[in-house]
Amino acid sequence: MTGVMEALKHKPSVAPIPSVVPGNTPIYQEAGDVGNRTLWVVFVIMLISSIAFYAMAFRVPVQKRLFHILTAFITTFATISYFAMAVHDGVGKNEITIKHTQKHFPDTFQTVYREVYWARYIDWSVTTPLLLLDLCLLAGLGGANILVAIVADVIMILTGLFAAFTVEEGPKWGWYAMACIAYLVVVYQLAFNGRGVVQNKDKKTATFFSAIAGFTLVLWTIYPIIWGVADGSRNVSVDSEIIAYAVLDILAKPVFGFWLLFTHDSMSGTATLEGFWSKGMSTDGAIRVGDDDEGA
Repeated sequence: MTGVMEALKHKPSVAPIPSVVPGNTPIYQEAGDVGNRTLWVVFVIMLISSIAFYAMAFRVPVQKRLFHILTAFITTFATISYFAMAVHDGVGKNEITIKHTQKHFPDTFQTVYREVYWARYIDWSVTTPLLLLDLCLLAGLGGANILVAIVADVIMILTGLFAAFTVEEGPKWGWYAMACIAYLVVVYQLAFNGRGVVQNKDKKTATFFSAIAGFTLVLWTIYPIIWGVADGSRNVSVDSEIIAYAVLDILAKPVFGFWLLFTHDSMSGTATLEGFWSKGMSTDGAIRVGDDDEGA
């Protein structure tokens, strides 16, 4: 008995050992039922809008279908994009490891997997240049200005995509800064050059351009804000991100399109395209944009 008691006295105790916080299990930031249903709803809206725009195009001569076709293409690509996202084909995951530094314990690491809808960026890389082309042609901007605006727009979208999949915080916000600079170039082309050129047209066209271009730029300014709190800092859920982008996309595409076409069609001097656009190479093959009242 004495030997047993001595052995117990010398048995090491684990009571004083401090506890160490282990690394947490991975966090998956994914779309829920609300987000998935939203994607399907917007898909239907884009599809119906596309059909409506094509129907409106067939109601006017081919020479006057420029804005109809461009606008229909915008919602067509958006339809494809939202279908891809709704069936979960246009989605990837970005893996982020967050380091938690503790004063008296070893550092711990938290892994976050967040869904990134890359199909959305492909959509924007096609649809936003088409939308810009609508506005630039409405204002009457020259080819050089149009090219600069479209290239800056594509740079903005691509750098946003790179930022969404970048893991390190420094490069991520570096890409984001590049996207914002490119956006300012787009704003300059529309708000300064576009507004200056459109003043040479009739007052109704100038007023309409100022309204619809201002509407577009306000919407486009909200996009990077949503990106900053969603893909950027991950402070909002994926469902909230989907809903926010869905509202903006509906306003920036179908609403923009119906506003543009109904108003533009009501103007007396509707832009026409002759030459190769409407008659092919059997004529002189020149592409010319003019107004009805100028004998186009």
